[in-house]
Amino acid sequence: MFWTTTRFEIDLRQPQVMGIVNVTPDSFSDGGQHADTSTALRHAEQLLKDGAHILDIGGESTRPGSPAVPLDEELARVVPLVREAVKLGVPISVDTYKPEVMAAVLDEGADIINDIWGLRRDSESGGRGALEVVGAHPACGVCLMHMHRDPQTMQVAPMDGDVVPQVLLFLERAAQALQGRGVQKDRIVLDPGIGFGKTVEQNFALLARQAELLQAGYPLLLGWSRKSSIGRALQGDLAEPPAPAERVIGSVVAAVMAVERGAHVVRVHDVRETVQALQVLAAVRAAA
Repeated sequence: MFWTTTRFEIDLRQPQVMGIVNVTPDSFSDGGQHADTSTALRHAEQLLKDGAHILDIGGESTRPGSPAVPLDEELARVVPLVREAVKLGVPISVDTYKPEVMAAVLDEGADIINDIWGLRRDSESGGRGALEVVGAHPACGVCLMHMHRDPQTMQVAPMDGDVVPQVLLFLERAAQALQGRGVQKDRIVLDPGIGFGKTVEQNFALLARQAELLQAGYPLLLGWSRKSSIGRALQGDLAEPPAPAERVIGSVVAAVMAVERGAHVVRVHDVRETVQALQVLAAVRAAA
C-alpha cells in the first residue's frame, strides 16, 4: 500500500512517523518553541535525524478553545518554512484548513494537505473552497480528519453516543466527496481526530475499536501525541493530569498500540522515542 503525494509515493507497508513542526506561539504542547522560520527549520532537521519519515508543518493551534489565526498571519508563518522544508528531501505535510493556505503551500511544493476540517471550509475571500483547491491539484496527498464542532467549542459540547460509527460515516463521506472531484483513492488517508470533540472514553474507544475504521478501506493516520486523554489516563491519584511534556511514555504506548491495530501513520512530537518503540514492535513481528 502506498500513499501518493505531490513528490513521493510513501510506502505504508511499514509504519510512517510524522514529526510535528508547530510554527505557533500557543500550541498546547510546544507553543513558542519553534515560532520563527529558522528555529522551526532547525527543529525539522532534528526530527529527521531522530527518524521522522514525514514532517507536518502547522501555523495555527487547534487545541480546545484556541482562537482562529488570521489568514495573513498563518501565511506569514507557514509559507517561508514550507519553501525551505521542501528542500529537505522528505514528504512535507501542512496542517491547515484554510483554502488560501492550501493553495499557497501547494504552489511551494508541499506534498500533503492535513485538514482537521476534512476539506469543509470555504474561502475567506470568495475564491475556491478547500475541496476545490485539493481537487484541482494533480497529485497532492490529503489527510481528512473528523472533528466535532470547532476548536472553540468542541470540548464544551463533545459528541454523544457511540462515536465509532459516526466517525466512520463522516470520513467515508468526506473521502467520497473528494473522489467525486477526481482525486484518486491512493491519495487519501483518514484520521478519526483523537481529542477533537470527543470525551476521554470516546477517544479510547476509537483506539480499542480501530479495526472498524479500517473497514472503510483507506489508510489511517493517528495523532495521540501528548493529548489530554493521555494525561487523564496517567493522572491516577494526582490532583491534576501530567503536563503535556510529561506524557511522552503514554503517547508512545498509544502510538505503538495504534500501529499494532493497523494504523499506517502516527503523528507525534516525540519522534526518537516513537521510532525506537516501533523498532521493537517490528522485531517482535519479524520473530512471529
